[in-house]
Amino acid sequence: MTRRSLIGGVVGAGLLAVGVPSDNGAMADALAAGGRPVLFTADAPRIHTRADWNAKAPRRPATILKRAPDHIIVHHTDTANSNDRSLTHAYALSRFIQDFHMGTRGWDDTGQQLTISRGGIVMEGRNQTLKAIQSGQHVVGAQVLHHNEHTIGIENEGSYVRKGVPDRLWASLLEVCVWLCTAYDLDPTSAIVGHRDYNKTECPGDVLYARLPELRRSVAARMDGSPKTTQEKPRPVPRDDEIPLFPSFDDFG
Repeated sequence: MTRRSLIGGVVGAGLLAVGVPSDNGAMADALAAGGRPVLFTADAPRIHTRADWNAKAPRRPATILKRAPDHIIVHHTDTANSNDRSLTHAYALSRFIQDFHMGTRGWDDTGQQLTISRGGIVMEGRNQTLKAIQSGQHVVGAQVLHHNEHTIGIENEGSYVRKGVPDRLWASLLEVCVWLCTAYDLDPTSAIVGHRDYNKTECPGDVLYARLPELRRSVAARMDGSPKTTQEKPRPVPRDDEIPLFPSFDDFG
């Protein structure tokens, strides 16, 4: 049985933890205390939906491809490293990103499929993302130039050029990657990459990028007990014509 068929059975049984009224931040506390994560069922994180954060309607429905993505792209928003870990702040972040992508970029909707706040709150980004993941399909986003049709993107709130990643955000990023690799039957040792691996950009920041090998190992350990491969595969060569997702909004708090 593949991981995809396993999670398909979980979804069919109604056990996917989307819509459960809880806060991903508490999961990080449980991890820090040495306990099992309490907010995830069958490696499915609590996802706050677009309705939860009051998303605008997209200009047009997202394209859904009847196949899985082959890479998970880790981003940082390059916004201020806010100390506000609240749900209110997380929802405001998602609205801010959507407003920027639709209003300034002129895109149809939020570019990335998923967003994680510095408080570890995971939110649906582009429309129809959760529906697609649950069915093993792929919503085409606007988060990595020339590679949107085969990659799924996670925006992590903050700037990680020099600063460290908050524990709650890191714990949620780990759980989301476990979930996606399970849902799509991906090998985390090769599937999890940074934005800079595809485009010429500093995203997701030197600090977060340097932790991606740790993330791959941790996801593999959660899925299998050990990585599938002993050596990581070569990363894609960045292109010169990358368009950044965000300017640096240092006044966002």
